[in-house]
This record gives sequence, structure tokens and C-alpha cells, in this order.
Amino acid sequence: MSSARIVEYRLTRLAFARDRTIGDSQVRATTAQIIAVELFDTVGNVGLGFAQALFTSLPDADEIERVFATEAWPGLEGRYPAALALAVHRVRGGNVRRMGLPFEESLQHAIWDLFAKQSGLPLWRMLGAERSKVGVYASGLDYHLSDHDFTELFGKARERGFLGYKIKVGHPDLERDVHRLDLLRDVVGSDRPVMIDANEAWTAQETIQAVRRFERAGHRIYWLEDPIPREDFDGLKMLRQLGISRINAGEYLDLTGKRKLVEARACDMLNVHGQVSDVMRAGWLANEANVEVTLGNTFLELGVNMALALPGVRWLEYSFQNFDHLVDEPYTMADGYIHGRDAPGHGLVLSAAARANGGALPQVIGAVA
Repeated sequence: MSSARIVEYRLTRLAFARDRTIGDSQVRATTAQIIAVELFDTVGNVGLGFAQALFTSLPDADEIERVFATEAWPGLEGRYPAALALAVHRVRGGNVRRMGLPFEESLQHAIWDLFAKQSGLPLWRMLGAERSKVGVYASGLDYHLSDHDFTELFGKARERGFLGYKIKVGHPDLERDVHRLDLLRDVVGSDRPVMIDANEAWTAQETIQAVRRFERAGHRIYWLEDPIPREDFDGLKMLRQLGISRINAGEYLDLTGKRKLVEARACDMLNVHGQVSDVMRAGWLANEANVEVTLGNTFLELGVNMALALPGVRWLEYSFQNFDHLVDEPYTMADGYIHGRDAPGHGLVLSAAARANGGALPQVIGAVA
């Protein structure tokens, strides 16, 4: 294992239009606002991560540079990637806060990428994976799409062989949700699981009424994701005990919240996302409680590395976001499964074209020797 330290960074600002409006019952987005974060060690390894501002525009280049240099870089410069990846911190008081820009997940990706490269292993193998592929479901982020665009998207998903389909629900008019489920069945058939995600749109009683209405329309729901507010553990536990569908929750909770959710026995499936250290720790907690883990959206499906490593993970979310051009080679999916990469690290490399123009004139904005 290399003892190389982190000595330099580079930030690349990327902004471009999404190829469709994405969103759910609460939010929508039409542009991608991204910062590629690259960390360099003393022997030339590069760790890559992506910071994404989902619903607000990024500030100008100087402000991005200032935030990273003052809030992120002091904790990185001269440090060993392995030590950063494995450290357990005791954070208290005013230090319990987010950075001024959402660098947290991108730093975990870049640090773990460097750690795995210094170890000479693909990240998923370094995390302990004993398999090389995991099942993928198609997620439309489709709430704001027209019926035509909705059916086009899921028709293509069917052609590509996804193992399941997830749509957004939670419309004020429940019959619109029924209509969307009808459209989905028309275009993909009824031989594969269908999941629904309400993004906390309902109360517990509204959830029961909705699922019963879907059942009367002939729709069997494989899992019900975030039907009610994230910290309503009593409501989630009641829904789980009713057995109307598998309860998939935890997306909006930090690691502490996920622990409380699991301890409350309030979900059948724990939904985790992109921060490598936190995902592995949450997976350990879920495994101890015999709770299934699902991998939600992660940038460019980087979560495949954790999905392969955690026991019992059967599903990884794929949501058709037009990000593939940002890297030289995205992860590959075939026959409903996504595969780990053989290259050391997580295997994603920022493309020269993205660095040059990123679809909308990104800029290289910072480098420190």
C-alpha cells in the first residue's frame, strides 16, 4: 500500500441542461450544477468525486474556490487517504454543520478512490465484495413528465432489460397516480416488480388509502418508498406491520437517523446513497438488524461499489440522467445487472471533453501545489 499523501486538488465547474425535467411530488430541476473534485497524491494518483447542487445555481468560480480552500482543503492537505477514509471523528457543537457548498459526498468518493488506487484494488473489491454484479431497477424521476415522455422513458427501460421499475407518486389527485401505474403496465407489462416513491407526500392514513386504491386497479406494489415524513417512525412502523407493501425508507436521514430508523424496526428496506463511509456503516447496522439495504441514486452509479460489497443488496437505482459524457467510461449494464470495474479505484475518470466544455463552458478554477 502506498504511503503517498494528498498534496494538490483541482476543481472543474460543470453546468448544462438536463435532457428532461427531473423531480418528484416536492421538487423539480432542469439544469445540472456540478463540481468535479480531483485530489492528487505525491505519486500521481488522482481521486475523483462530484459535488452536485440539485436545486440552486452554483456561485461563481472564485466563491467555489474560496469555500473549498477554507472549508475542505485544510482537512485534506498532507493527509493519507487511508487515514481519512477510515477515521472516526468526534464532532461537537458548531462543528456539526454542512459545508458552504455540498462537497461532503464528493470528498468521500475522491478519498476512497485514492485509497483504493494506492491499494491497487477496485473499490468494490477493497470493500470486501465477493460478486461483480448487482440488479438494477429503472427509476424515472418522472413526476413532471408528460404521459408521452413517461411512456417513452419506460419503454426504453423495458428494451434495455431492467429488472424492475420505480415511478413517482404523491400527486394531489390520486387518480393521476393510478393513471401513471396503468400507463406503466401498458408499456412494460406486469412480469417485473413495480416500486413507487411518494417523497413524503402522504400521511400514514393517506398511504393506506392510496395502496388500497392501487390494488383495486390491479397494481401490486413491490415496495413503497418514503411515503410519509422521514422521522415519523411510529407511522412507518405501523405501515410495515400492516404489510401493505415493503417499506423502503431512510433516504433523507443522516447516519444517526438511519440508526434510529433501524432500531425502531420501522422499515423493511434501508435506503442508502453515496457517501462511502456512511453507507458501509449503515450497511453494518442494517445487517445486524437483518434489514435489507437498497442503493438509491448515486452520481454516475458509483454506488455499485458499495452495493456489491454489502451483503444481501439486490437493487441499485438507475435514473437516466445525462451525466455519462462527464467520464471516459461509465459503468456498464447488461441484462438488468450493473457490473463493477476492474481498474483500481472506483474506475471513473473525468473526460477531457467535460473538462474543456462540460456541455456549458465549465472552468478549471483551482489548483494548489
